[in-house]
Amino acid sequence: MQNDEQLMLDFPMGSSKAFEELFLRYRQRIYAFFRRRLNHTSRAEELAQETFVIIIRDAVRYEARAKFRTYVFGIALKQLWSERRKASRDARLTAEPFEKPTGSDPADALWVRDALSRIEEDHREVLMLREYEDLSYDDIAEVLSIPVNTVRSRLFRARSELRSLLSQDAARKVSQ
Repeated sequence: MQNDEQLMLDFPMGSSKAFEELFLRYRQRIYAFFRRRLNHTSRAEELAQETFVIIIRDAVRYEARAKFRTYVFGIALKQLWSERRKASRDARLTAEPFEKPTGSDPADALWVRDALSRIEEDHREVLMLREYEDLSYDDIAEVLSIPVNTVRSRLFRARSELRSLLSQDAARKVSQ
């Protein structure tokens, strides 16, 4: 079984099976990456597909300096940032108020998602890359182009913020 980096190097040399293998290995992970961050299933699927289109388009320029895993998540993260910028522009143009989820029922799956949405964006992204995408500290540092110690401090702060928000929400529920 070839490693991801070798498969990616083989693909531009004419091996379509190499890309198929990479696609099979990462398709669900990249879709899940977008699905956890967006409210629209279909848009998450589109962005996952666009990520692989970028990989195909730029395959000839790929260099195995880093793990393929960090390469693909780096592309996905840039896609996500672009999507958020576009959504922000669209929201300003339509001038419709943003509706924040109001349900904080601990039994509801949205409870944690709501708390995550209230964490500072830099902290949230590090937390999600670590906990949901299972990236190492080094991989996160490479994807976000930040030092490993910054990853550690942001992850610590994100976990603290999340713990605090969930505790506050739980206390509010008990008092109601």
